[in-house]
Amino acid sequence: MSEFEKQLIKQIEEIITDYIKGQVPTAGSLSGEGEKVVQGFITRCFSVIERVGGKDSTYYNRALQMWEDSSKYPETIKLSRLIGILEGLIEDLSKGYLISYTKLVHADIFADYLEMARYLLEEGYKDPAAVIAGSTLEEQLRKLCIKHNINVEIFRNGKNIPKKASSLNSELAKANVYSKLDQKNVTAWLDLRNKAAHGNYGDYNDKQVELLILGVREFFARLPT
Repeated sequence: MSEFEKQLIKQIEEIITDYIKGQVPTAGSLSGEGEKVVQGFITRCFSVIERVGGKDSTYYNRALQMWEDSSKYPETIKLSRLIGILEGLIEDLSKGYLISYTKLVHADIFADYLEMARYLLEEGYKDPAAVIAGSTLEEQLRKLCIKHNINVEIFRNGKNIPKKASSLNSELAKANVYSKLDQKNVTAWLDLRNKAAHGNYGDYNDKQVELLILGVREFFARLPT
């Protein structure tokens, strides 16, 4: 299970735990502050269902259908049914049934940034395009490390600090997550990103930025997180 999916499960568990602990008033005391609490829980439920499953998912559609079908019931009853949907959602997440969806969402986020970089390059802005593509690559390296149980932080001077992208690249290659050739390519891509970030704009050209974006896109396709 990825760190991303663990965080989703944690969010759902917090809502269910708060509900079980009795932080929701009964139907008989639903007024004033009590109603605010219930409305807050309902909002949290719908929000996490949408965030995890998406608006086109069975879970979200079931929640909406339940809400419409039970319009004659008190909102405390509706909330209890929403909690039931959350329990089913968390079970499916734990068993890995939603992994494909969450990975697609994550892939879409990366694809959007790379598309942004490509658009900027086409409009003549090679420098921000290089920074965006390189930063997206660095985030992918962190996700790959998390997926393969490689620590992304180092303890120094009494606190945890993020490892540099170059260190992540080296450790991923050492763990055989990808080849030495991939490691060399990533090193070159990160170097180009660093030149752009530090204002060394004359050290690279449009064609190199184009190859950076194409290379990173292919790298993501072969090594999803």
